[in-house]
Amino acid sequence: MGIIRLFADLPLDRRLFLGLESMKLTEPTQVQAEVIPAALHGQDLMVSAETGTGKTLAYLIPTVQYLLENNSAREVGTQALILVPTRELARQVLKQCRKLTAKMPVEIQGISGGADFKYQKASLRKDPHIVVATPGRLLEHCEKGSAELSSLKILILDEADRVLDMGFRDDVMKINSFSPMDKQVLMLSATLKHKGLGGIAKELLNKPETISIGEVRQPHSQIFHQMILADNQQHKDKVLTALLQQGGFKRALVFSNKRSTAQRLAGLLAYHKLKCATLHGEMSTEERKLVMTRYADGKLDIVSASDLAARGLDVKNIDLVVNYELPRKGDDYLHRTGRTGRAGEKGMAVSLVDHTEWNLSAAIQRYLKLDFEKRAIPGLKARYSGPKATKSSGKAAGKKGKKRGTSAEDKAKSRHRNQKNKGKPYTSKSKDKPENDGFAPLKKKKHD
Repeated sequence: MGIIRLFADLPLDRRLFLGLESMKLTEPTQVQAEVIPAALHGQDLMVSAETGTGKTLAYLIPTVQYLLENNSAREVGTQALILVPTRELARQVLKQCRKLTAKMPVEIQGISGGADFKYQKASLRKDPHIVVATPGRLLEHCEKGSAELSSLKILILDEADRVLDMGFRDDVMKINSFSPMDKQVLMLSATLKHKGLGGIAKELLNKPETISIGEVRQPHSQIFHQMILADNQQHKDKVLTALLQQGGFKRALVFSNKRSTAQRLAGLLAYHKLKCATLHGEMSTEERKLVMTRYADGKLDIVSASDLAARGLDVKNIDLVVNYELPRKGDDYLHRTGRTGRAGEKGMAVSLVDHTEWNLSAAIQRYLKLDFEKRAIPGLKARYSGPKATKSSGKAAGKKGKKRGTSAEDKAKSRHRNQKNKGKPYTSKSKDKPENDGFAPLKKKKHD
């Protein structure tokens, strides 16, 4: 009954308390404690909090509460819509929502790309209370008339900055045009500093309240960050293999920047008898679902992924994240490493860094106010030990001194017109015989 005592001041339905207790949740997280009361009052919200802090339940609880209060007078059509950027996140939100509402008269449907369109169309005809969807596929249903949003009361945009990064802004705005203007809108993300969020918030939200939990750039306090220097790709391959062969983890995620690299590394690790599979955006829904099921069930120890997996994935006992290649931005580093150290558990993040990535690693550390601990694998220590000199920012310091050929005088000397007569005898032009510039009249030829 601990949940009831903790939420005694909130007007929650008894069935919600039972659902929370069935999920073995004994106390709300900070983001839940701040978001739920505001959402229950019907306030539009912009919420930022680091991943793994319970944002999903923070919006699911007030959404389900609304449906339980108004179910008897429910209009035809979906009343709550949750938009997420990826199929994996859609499945996870759907799973958590069904756990919470297992013993409640609440119908939920998931809509995402890669699944059978006709089957989804038939499911939408049943007017589910809640739809969890990716923008692209849902927009198809809206435009073909198979999704009914005219009764929508709550719109939730989860991982909002990622939705924009993946180019779904126009899709979201078109979907919004199929719904009423007077609905409640909740926008949630690990960061609200994305340059496009302000614009979409002005169009979707009405006088929103902003809730920010922790610093936007604050790394997870339960994650230990390390860096292993490498000489080149071949050396990285050996270091990665040796690192994972050492064990000491329950589940590991290996991130790279390209799909082709993620596939190659999965093959490399499988060749070395490690239980590994790949995950990237070009895989079908069923292929991705199978990988995640096997990973969650412990049949896979390692997943080699592109940045597709950096957002929203919530698999228990991921205690090691390896950046085979550094992400391009500090925020992306946060989202990748946020797959570990979740819900109070400890985690390890290891980045493999060669000479081309030194400055990027320095920029990430400076941006996130982190210090990577240097580490080496026995027998595989890199010849590269970092730059000989660094700036105050931690980046490599270039050689000082004036570069030849960069001044105006040097550039003038190097021009072709100033070089073509080099070595030829100098002949001065007579002042008495001005040079024909092409506009003077023709001169008559003198006859002897």
